Amino acid sequence: MIRIVVPTLLLGMTPIGWSCLTAQAQEVEWIAYGRDAQGTRYLPASEINRDNVHRLEVAWTYRTGETDPRFATSKPTSFQATPIVVDGVMYLSTPLGRVVALDPASGDELWVFDPNIRRDITYGDFVSRGVSTWLDESAPRDAACRRTIFVANAQSQLIALDARDGKPCPEFGQDGMVDLKEGLRLPPFEPQAYSMTSPALVANGLVVVGSSIADNSRPNPASGEIRAFDARTGVMRWSWDPIPQDSNDPAYGDWRGELAHGTGGANAWSALSADPERDLVFIPATSAAPDYYGALRLGENRYANSIVALKLSTGELVWAFQTVHHDLWDYDNASPPALVTIRRNGAEIPAVLQATKTGMLFVLHRETGQPIFPIEERAVPQSDIPLEEAWPTQPFTSVTPPLSPHRFHLEDVWGITDDDRASCRTAIEGLRNEGIFTPPSVQGSLMIPSNIGGAHWGGVAVDPVRQIAVVPVNRIASMVQLIPRGEFDRERYEAADSRLGHDYEYNMMRGTPYVMRRRILLSPSGLPCSPPPFGALVAVDLRTGGKIWEVPLGSMTRPFGPDMAARVRDEWGSPNLGGPIATAGGVVFIGAALDRWLRAYDIENGRELWRGPLPESGKATPMGYQVRSGEQFVVIAVGGGDVFGTGDYLVAFRLSTSSQDAR
Repeated sequence: MIRIVVPTLLLGMTPIGWSCLTAQAQEVEWIAYGRDAQGTRYLPASEINRDNVHRLEVAWTYRTGETDPRFATSKPTSFQATPIVVDGVMYLSTPLGRVVALDPASGDELWVFDPNIRRDITYGDFVSRGVSTWLDESAPRDAACRRTIFVANAQSQLIALDARDGKPCPEFGQDGMVDLKEGLRLPPFEPQAYSMTSPALVANGLVVVGSSIADNSRPNPASGEIRAFDARTGVMRWSWDPIPQDSNDPAYGDWRGELAHGTGGANAWSALSADPERDLVFIPATSAAPDYYGALRLGENRYANSIVALKLSTGELVWAFQTVHHDLWDYDNASPPALVTIRRNGAEIPAVLQATKTGMLFVLHRETGQPIFPIEERAVPQSDIPLEEAWPTQPFTSVTPPLSPHRFHLEDVWGITDDDRASCRTAIEGLRNEGIFTPPSVQGSLMIPSNIGGAHWGGVAVDPVRQIAVVPVNRIASMVQLIPRGEFDRERYEAADSRLGHDYEYNMMRGTPYVMRRRILLSPSGLPCSPPPFGALVAVDLRTGGKIWEVPLGSMTRPFGPDMAARVRDEWGSPNLGGPIATAGGVVFIGAALDRWLRAYDIENGRELWRGPLPESGKATPMGYQVRSGEQFVVIAVGGGDVFGTGDYLVAFRLSTSSQDAR
């Protein structure tokens, strides 16, 4: 039976955790967004395994209440949180930056903290993907804020809360809060241009944060410094700017042009990872602003679109590996880096894995940044935009094959009807189309993969025992067009787009000669023009770099009415946003697709083992834990907004306690 726990706002209530449970088994906690600082998303618990996963059922459902009219916002929110479980309590954040503590065995609410952020601001991505925690081992056991919960919200506040009752920690910053907009090289030009979407990374007594920036709005919307704060006091310990400001920096000369070192962005909006023992923090840096026009920031733009290793204690650069040179495609490093020890040729190699929107999985040595599997520079198409200088080559993995297609030819156009195929051909045949890294153009360019990947913020799950990495990817194409500003009449363009049902997204790119518009290439039926599967789950052998298996992920049934949904097939897969987790039981769990299911796959062969119903689509990364009784849970946030469906649900699954073992 499903039990829905309604919020009671029990502020100040002492958490009961699992104190009432008999200690019969080892607790297995989920202590960070990626389960640990390394971001592996691997749960070393096996009560749920490949033999019994079909017995999963809903254990409890909690609702945050934020779909209630009293929480109305000027822009739709998206519930994408991955909770943590530590010291017998579950903690999660909501899009409005509220922090909730729950009993993980029952879903009972323990306390709620509300920062009361402004809701009349159209924050760029109105989400909060989770919270972080720190234990002050030097503090007495009964001291306030010995265990701290950190949340970074859309209003760019970093807040420290006492894990016991949700009250702000007075020693941290100003009454428990640090304003992350203060001290930036480029302050945000408007409030919505700078926010926080991912949880902070906490390691070795430091809280390290990136940022989310409106980088398509103009060349200098805000700067993207990575900063570390003292976990106890909130005092900033160091700051690192991905756009070099020191002429002695070896990458300084890689930035040329009118703005160059005055450019914004190159921030890290995804989650960070750390190797505390090696004193390293790993930064997945994004594109410099604006995404699709680089004539004001010529050069390789080193450190942007790079995996950067910094000394955790000081912020000094250790190494950087660039996954895209001079980005013109919005190919941010959206996935969190995952740290794993690879066993290869009898040796154990400390590695960092980075899945990218280009559909490639880079495997680098954690201490040096050198590729473990070969990478080669290949020539790519050049730009025909005046003054633009696309970089002549781009890095490609040469052992691990692309996880998403790199080309989409006119003869590959797909559709379920002749009209669909004809419409797609018409949309595509006039576009510049030379495969991956075709630069944006005035005529319009086909982008494959699209700006949502390839791999996306869902990232990688790693089974370190089986040496397997699992990556969700999108396999759909988009178009991008640069419209000369003097020719742009928004009313005329939008009226034409509306008649054609094209749903273009416009970005004004102020301070440049162009307005950008883009859209996913869809047929009149609403299905992608590129051939299925539209989304897939792919497994890679970390010992060889080879692909082990791939399966379609999800289905496209959700956006359509019953007649069209009946025609959609599971083998077509679905565009997806959200990540996987892996468990010691040999099971991979993932939602992410447009349909309303949480799925379980066999990590060794990709066979679907189970699917559990969700009230809406799970546009989030699940998590898992095991309580003292031995019961193992899998939990996912539900309600990603837009075509993923509106919701405020947190749904927990566990094995059925019934004697019936029917499939």
